[in-house]
Amino acid sequence: MSDSVNLRDDGGGRFALSGAVTLATVTALRARGLQAFGTGTGAIEVNLGDVARADSGALALLVDWLAWARAAGRELRYTALPAALLALARLSDTEDLLAGR
Repeated sequence: MSDSVNLRDDGGGRFALSGAVTLATVTALRARGLQAFGTGTGAIEVNLGDVARADSGALALLVDWLAWARAAGRELRYTALPAALLALARLSDTEDLLAGR
């Protein structure tokens, strides 16, 4: 069974991430995200409420997208972070970064 993931553009700089955000899916997802985010100029919001599964690859992806946004002079924030992903972020001392603190 293959992992499935989707990044939906909800307009106005808002996106929704769903499915399995894992080491198996983040490489392609990174490129799709940067392409989608690069089309705008304002703030970006990514809702993770429908992420079914996340591992360390998801954490790396979110940190990478934040680094891209900073380099591009854009604000990027995440909403509805799954509890499992927050736990990983706590362990790696990146929780404040993901929460925008």
